Amino acid sequence: MTMLEEPATALRTVSVEIDGRAVTVPEGTSIYDAAKQLDIDIPVLCHNERYDPVGVCRMCVVDTGGRAFAAACVRPCEDGMQVKTSTPELERNRATLTELLISDQPPREEDPKQTTTGDNLLLDLADRFDVAKETTDLPCGSGRGLDISNPVISVNHDACILCDRCVRACDDIQGNDVIGRSGKGYSTKIAFDLDDPMGASSCVTCGECVQACPTGALTNKAINEIPIRPREELDAVDSVCPYCGVGCALTYYVDRSRGAIAFAEGRDQPGSKSRLCVKGRYGWDYAASPQRLTVPLIRVDSSYPKGPLSADVRGDTDNDRGRAGSGGNRSGGGRSAKLSKNGKDGRRKPGGLVDYDEVLPHFREATWEEALDLVARRLKEIHAEQGPGAIAGFGSAKCSNEEAYLFQKLIRAGFGTNNVDHCTRLCHASSVAALFEGVGSGAVSTTYGDVANADVVIITGSNPTANHPVASSFFKQARRRGTKIIYVDPRASTVAEHADYYCQVKPGTDVAFYNAVMHEVIRLGLIDMEFIKARVSNFEELVRTVNDYPPERGAQITGVDADLIREVARVWGEAKAGVIYWGMGISQHTTGTDNARCLIAMCSITGNVGRPGTGLHPLRGQNNVQGASDAGLIPMFYPDYQGVDRDATRRRFEEAWGTELDPNRGLTVTEIIGSVLKPGGVRGMYMLGENPFLSDPNINKVRKALSQLDFLVVQDIFLTETAEFADVILPASSYLEKEGSYTNTDRRVQLGRKVMDPPGQARVDWEIIQDIAQRIGLDWSYASPSEVFDEMVELMPSYANLRHENLGLTGKLYPNADPEHSDGTVVLFDERFNTDDGLAHLVPAQWLPAKELPDAEYPLVLNTGRLLEHWHTGSMTRRSFALDTISPIAEVYMHPKDAADRGLAHGQKVRVRSRRGAIELQVRISHREQLGNCFIPFHFREAAANLLTIDEIDPYGKIPEFKFCAIQVEALSVEDAELLSNMGSV
Repeated sequence: MTMLEEPATALRTVSVEIDGRAVTVPEGTSIYDAAKQLDIDIPVLCHNERYDPVGVCRMCVVDTGGRAFAAACVRPCEDGMQVKTSTPELERNRATLTELLISDQPPREEDPKQTTTGDNLLLDLADRFDVAKETTDLPCGSGRGLDISNPVISVNHDACILCDRCVRACDDIQGNDVIGRSGKGYSTKIAFDLDDPMGASSCVTCGECVQACPTGALTNKAINEIPIRPREELDAVDSVCPYCGVGCALTYYVDRSRGAIAFAEGRDQPGSKSRLCVKGRYGWDYAASPQRLTVPLIRVDSSYPKGPLSADVRGDTDNDRGRAGSGGNRSGGGRSAKLSKNGKDGRRKPGGLVDYDEVLPHFREATWEEALDLVARRLKEIHAEQGPGAIAGFGSAKCSNEEAYLFQKLIRAGFGTNNVDHCTRLCHASSVAALFEGVGSGAVSTTYGDVANADVVIITGSNPTANHPVASSFFKQARRRGTKIIYVDPRASTVAEHADYYCQVKPGTDVAFYNAVMHEVIRLGLIDMEFIKARVSNFEELVRTVNDYPPERGAQITGVDADLIREVARVWGEAKAGVIYWGMGISQHTTGTDNARCLIAMCSITGNVGRPGTGLHPLRGQNNVQGASDAGLIPMFYPDYQGVDRDATRRRFEEAWGTELDPNRGLTVTEIIGSVLKPGGVRGMYMLGENPFLSDPNINKVRKALSQLDFLVVQDIFLTETAEFADVILPASSYLEKEGSYTNTDRRVQLGRKVMDPPGQARVDWEIIQDIAQRIGLDWSYASPSEVFDEMVELMPSYANLRHENLGLTGKLYPNADPEHSDGTVVLFDERFNTDDGLAHLVPAQWLPAKELPDAEYPLVLNTGRLLEHWHTGSMTRRSFALDTISPIAEVYMHPKDAADRGLAHGQKVRVRSRRGAIELQVRISHREQLGNCFIPFHFREAAANLLTIDEIDPYGKIPEFKFCAIQVEALSVEDAELLSNMGSV
């Protein structure tokens, strides 16, 4: 059946007079908001337009002619009401209130807010009403205390005026529900959880409370001893967060005298609406790390044959340092794979970062001319001797659209191969494959903010509170307004606590679950037959497939109760508007494309595409994984998902780029690694900002492949594990040191702006790519990223009309017919899909078990993923003071019974092993895990989760199976535990 939109109701208005001026406003408008329309200033302390009004401070009281003054922020206007906002009595009332509050405050010269950002609103009111702590006769209370337990936020309870802005910021905006009140009378204070110290509470350090606080009660601490000063004394740079795909808008406040960022805060933008998470607000200091690469490096002759250089990277079976490559590799071998520099066992896991002292002696400094000449010469030699297929490139989703475009153009036009890929292969490649097949576009069909228009939402295979925390705040807000949330995931993450229905599926059973749900949706007649007839193909085949998955069979496979499956089907089928948001728990499987196909079918058969509050949204992982994919940094597509194997498309790009192009699809990330190990495979690689040693599955295989490359150039900001295998290392620019555009998970194209200069001789990435292109014979002469962007747009219909000049401070959604006047298209596919026939192509899927199942030796299932505080392989976040301080250690999360069955206690050091290797780390007892399942974050090089994972791939998206492999967890022997302790292991 087709669900009809409810008719709009007429908007009622009221007319009021404020300070003698008339205004007509919608019914329910507060006096404060009505006065604002007349540019009448009413002083406030507890009120902020971003939070629900509560009227607790009484600073905004006005005279409505009633028996008592009314708080303007909460009192609605009434028809015919006459309001006075600034009578002598009102001013005396406000002055007295200000004096009462100021009497308990710290002295102005010691105030935590005034001595940092200089914007204490209470002190501003004190100046307005000419009152001061020093001149009041009121007694000063104190003793509520100082809480400095959080590494980057200070709590001064004596400076708190109990305005509850922090409570509402935490509850209304971020939806974390951490802050409340405790105590009675004068001892009342804000409290975290059950009056815990902030640093020991469930606070996620998003800093929203600091941004909300009007006094010195909540303030940021200085990071790396860079003092926080008033904004007018600092240089404000409006940019975009460099971490997840949400792409939050922020402002960096830069101390130019010290050449460093002092602090950051969110700014308004249609997507993020001034919100940030802990990474965006406090995780920017990685760029100032003393470990930044600042000069080109060339491997020394004595460090050939090539191989890993540190004890941590060598592994237990790496005595073979690799074979000598052609064209200059020297003999000489290396140190024993079993001994570290201090002579101890090679299993040493010191934690954190690559040991520069151990690795850098294997390289010598070089000039840029020498390094670039060597890179160009060696790649050209390999290309000439062994053909285009011997060259491959890994780009980066952390780089800009312009850099992604130039990188893929270099590999394709310069070396004649489509062997170019990036980390989308490791996150959402299967989603892109299914979306392109099903709806003709690899991008999302709606935004995360469109959840406000949905009455039902499915969040599946994702932990957005950790991976996309600002997006999750919109989900939580929507739920409070009545949107039903269905959460489907093997782990009971914090999202489950906000869900109306939580379906804890067994890992790898998503296809069976969604087939069972669709079985019920169809059986109950809750499909949109008009939509299906007009806009969907292959529905009959889907019906035949899901007929084999009644709820009882779904329950048997998935572990979800059959009645719950029926209820989810009913709720989804009856939804007037529904959106599905998914993450890598859907995509990172050998059946990832099938999983996404089911989600496309779920939306299509119920007509939940093409209208506000409906659609398909794979939450993208890295800050520019959407843009890098759009720009063609994938082996089967030119920019804008135009197939490399389509003759007309190829001819268009050949004409634009002035060279003949390869008509065959290239190799993906995982296929390139496999190719290196085969005769006649890839021999030379250009690696831009990628660290496959930690990010790719089956690290032992990656180690072997990297060792066998004839030539590897790594362009990065830090010495990564992958860089240990490099012949040349090029010092690149961090996100903060260059201009460029970035496309977030919503399709919002935004400008990242330069905050500071690169350190030492480090250079901007796009310029390095261009220098290499020129050396191999390409006639490139781009003068700026905007020139590159303009060329991109001419070849990318989806980006038509966009220019750096019209992106502005908030960016633009694509497609966008008029970016000068429009924010862009929120909802795609309102009339037709982007497929050749305009229809959604349903592809039924049969459930298949995972490739590697538990057995007696490896009885547990491993799931890998991210933590809130960390990012990718940790090269950035583990060099951030706040992020590494909050989450410094590697842990394996285990169900209490699984731990008890093995005699393991919380915090105990254990060994986790699979058929591919073993790592050592600590146990974390977690009630969020299913019995028989474990979770390990993959950020920690000292306990690299991908040493355990398998390299089986999805046959369509070619994405690895990161979410399912068989493991065992066991206690370390006393000898091993003591050895690790003595070596400083975590």
